[in-house]
Amino acid sequence: MKPIVALVGRPNVGKSTLFNRLAGERLAIVDDTPGTTRDRLFGESEWNGRAFNIVDTGGIDPSHGGKTPLSIGSADFIDDIRKQAQVAIREADAVLFISDGQSGITAPDREVAEILRRSQKKLSDGTFWPPIFVVVNKCESRETRDAAGEFFELGLGEPFPISAVHGTSTGDLLDALVNSFPAQENAEDDDSIKIALVGKPNAGKSSLLNLLAGEERVIVSPIAGTTRDSIDSKIVYEGMEITLIDTAGIRRRGRVEPGVEQYSVLRSFKSIERADVALLMIDATTGITAQDAHIAGYILDEWKSCVVLVNKWDAIEKNNETMDEYTARIRRELNFMDYVPILFISCKTNQRIDQVLPMALQVQEERLARLTTSTINQIIHHAQDQHPHPTHAGRALKMFYGTQVRSDPPTFMIYVNEPKLMHFSYIRYLENQIRAEYSFLGTPIRIVTKGRRE
Repeated sequence: MKPIVALVGRPNVGKSTLFNRLAGERLAIVDDTPGTTRDRLFGESEWNGRAFNIVDTGGIDPSHGGKTPLSIGSADFIDDIRKQAQVAIREADAVLFISDGQSGITAPDREVAEILRRSQKKLSDGTFWPPIFVVVNKCESRETRDAAGEFFELGLGEPFPISAVHGTSTGDLLDALVNSFPAQENAEDDDSIKIALVGKPNAGKSSLLNLLAGEERVIVSPIAGTTRDSIDSKIVYEGMEITLIDTAGIRRRGRVEPGVEQYSVLRSFKSIERADVALLMIDATTGITAQDAHIAGYILDEWKSCVVLVNKWDAIEKNNETMDEYTARIRRELNFMDYVPILFISCKTNQRIDQVLPMALQVQEERLARLTTSTINQIIHHAQDQHPHPTHAGRALKMFYGTQVRSDPPTFMIYVNEPKLMHFSYIRYLENQIRAEYSFLGTPIRIVTKGRRE
């Protein structure tokens, strides 16, 4: 699994700006108003060949304790923001403690430093975990860079003066950061198929796990949020080893309670990352929601295969058209994942529970499928003949040949004259043509273009 790096610090020191620079895209809102970032954001970064996850947190402001407003509208969020950051620290493999070089060390900085020191654990070799890097931001001028030495006073090691806006000296920081990560070890070979049960709280994930495992291995409760950690259960199904990962429910942003539930959400995202297939459970009584689509989007971001399970189907009043209408609604809300199968189940009555594992295994099998190069070339040349790519500024895209370069997930390399001419809508068209030949049920497809001279 990729290391997790938490960005923490008091409000308005540039955490979101640095997050955006590391992630390479504007995922976090950047504003001069303290307390703008109210929810943790997850992103991925890479440096010197080492990929890692980054977590943007709301600012910690111990001096206010959630009682006194820093600015209009932020008072209600300060205490929650601090707790969010503390949760991120608890799960992090490294922490970037960000301060403002223009204002120098402030009383809140000292209190934040104390929070971070308390969060560290001393290891047997005398080092502390997680490693903490003091990042002195807004050091655009030589004067502020020279003055950054005062941050030694915080007792957290050498400060790194940077400019998140301009990227100045961020390379030195990233060199030190990735060097602090644990060595990438080859874990014990685990050939089991990993299936994660994900979804909002109280969708029935723990109930389904107990049914699939054939025994009560996890607590089942009508109280949302009972499952706090991700739980692995090993089973054997028709001679195949399967690891079932029951995860804590993921709430809609803004409804994640401070403390232990935030910790659960972070672990749920980790579980999706290490799964082969995710079973996205939707509560039929509430219908598909924006949060269900958010979770589905995260599954897609991680290039994981997916099966949508609509649970509590027994509680729905039905006629001959109910299932079709519900399916159409899900397809509409998850239009970016129109390849996923949908099962309507009931953990209470066992309705279609016997179809869950066979469907998940079929999806995993298709995830590992490979098409021959000749088949791929027939597909892309036929697609090009039927619907040529539009020209751009008088230049036409030419596709020479393609091949499947990997599975898990299926990834296709198409050699073209100019990759920048390939429009994303045409990539989607090619994906549909590939799926017409082989469905890759429940599995996302990657299509990559590479330049080649005629």
